[in-house]
Amino acid sequence: MIRKFARVPGYRVVLTLMAATILAGATTVYAQEAPAQQPASQPPSDQAPAAQQPPAGQQSPDKPTGSQEATPEEIGTRKAKPKEYKNWVYSAGAGASLTNGTTGKFVRGGGGIAAAGVARNYSKYIGFRLDFQFDNLPLRDSALVSAQAPGGNSHVYSLTLDPIISIPVTPDWGGYILFGPAFYHRSGKLDSSTAIPGSACDPFFVWWGPCFNASLPVSGDFLHASQNEFGENFGFGLTHKITPKIEMYAEFRYLHGTHNGVTTDLRPITLGARW
Repeated sequence: MIRKFARVPGYRVVLTLMAATILAGATTVYAQEAPAQQPASQPPSDQAPAAQQPPAGQQSPDKPTGSQEATPEEIGTRKAKPKEYKNWVYSAGAGASLTNGTTGKFVRGGGGIAAAGVARNYSKYIGFRLDFQFDNLPLRDSALVSAQAPGGNSHVYSLTLDPIISIPVTPDWGGYILFGPAFYHRSGKLDSSTAIPGSACDPFFVWWGPCFNASLPVSGDFLHASQNEFGENFGFGLTHKITPKIEMYAEFRYLHGTHNGVTTDLRPITLGARW
């Protein structure tokens, strides 16, 4: 019978169309049953992918190999350079004075001294120093004879303000130079005197200071002497560090004061400590 249908005109065309329809339907069913493959998740377009961090110890590729730029951690751990000087330095010392000029005629050398000072440094080399000093002025026997006195004493207080120039030599040794204005207060007392009030002053009483119009006061008040003098001073010193905070010093200075032609000249030598 199939052969009879085969002879029917258009039968082969119908069979061909039926076969194509069956194949198309099978393809559609297979496509619906197969799971759709999910595409790989992509980051949102408005978010840039995180930059990949290099392993620890490996330099970032965008940082030049020879770069010397310090990281914040390195800056935080870097030690500050220690200061090479102290802002404030205190000193104390003692010693003896030599005399000079007119003072040397009436005062013998070797009088004891005591000194204290404070310095404000503005750098390793420059500072200012304020000093207070007491100098004992032992009167010579010849001066007591001129004063017609069995005994007496004299001393001077000085106040100086000086620029100080430090000269480092080694970590332990150094030196300095200072100079500047000074104020002196010299005073003294004679035990007694047989000098006649109103008589002419001899050279000792001129230096001693109570003369008025070249004569001793008629009141007899010439046993006490007190006078203020302005002048200058300069000197130099040598230092040696004995601990990180304390150093010894040796100092020589020149002190000169004057008032109404009367002078005081001393050469104090001081040994002490600075800290």
